[in-house]
Amino acid sequence: MQILVVSDLHYTLRQLDWVTSVAGEYDLVIVAGDLLDVASDVSPDAQIAVALEYLARIASKTTVVACSGNHDLTARNALDERAASWLEAARASGVLVDGARIETDDVLITVCPWWDGPRTRDALDRQLADDAARVAGRQWVWVYHSPPGDSPTSWTGTRYYADDEVTTWIGRHRPDIVLCGHVHESPFVAGGSWFDRIGTTVVFNAGRQHGPVPTSIVLDTELGTARWSSSEGSDELSLAGAEPS
Repeated sequence: MQILVVSDLHYTLRQLDWVTSVAGEYDLVIVAGDLLDVASDVSPDAQIAVALEYLARIASKTTVVACSGNHDLTARNALDERAASWLEAARASGVLVDGARIETDDVLITVCPWWDGPRTRDALDRQLADDAARVAGRQWVWVYHSPPGDSPTSWTGTRYYADDEVTTWIGRHRPDIVLCGHVHESPFVAGGSWFDRIGTTVVFNAGRQHGPVPTSIVLDTELGTARWSSSEGSDELSLAGAEPS
């Protein structure tokens, strides 16, 4: 399986155009949060309409996963906590969003919401526990916007900026791969990285760059490789050979 991973597009239409243009080359496209941008002059409702249209276009070419990020929280959910409720509308186009899972003979992919309060956090905790019982020897992949703490994938150059709950959940459930974003600088600063290994788990964060093409990671599940691409160059590693932190 060929998987394209991007994150933190932040309503950059040229980058959304690029993802749409290449989507058909991959078996799966994953957007790991922050489709919207709270700093944009465009209203949240207009951003949502455009983001949903792009997700539908991408989904017409391949399977799409999109989890929420902190910039995507525009309403309150049934638990009375901030959430990206608008993403639910993308299900009509076949997009797999917060709370969904993909199951094949070889892989289980868990799509995690950004939590902004204890009730949503606890719901995510239960979601991970439920999926842990379903793994049954398959490769387990999480899609969650925040990287774990004390990891080069969450290093800004001056501090770690992450969700420490992720570190706890990784230690408890030991997924094979965690695909995240959130910390734009990590792949580009000294002490940071686009990948990390925590025990047996490999964590990826493609970072963010300006311009028409986003930073991206391509996973090849058959070859067991990951390739990171950016305007500063590219890097590739074997998943079996990723160095531990």
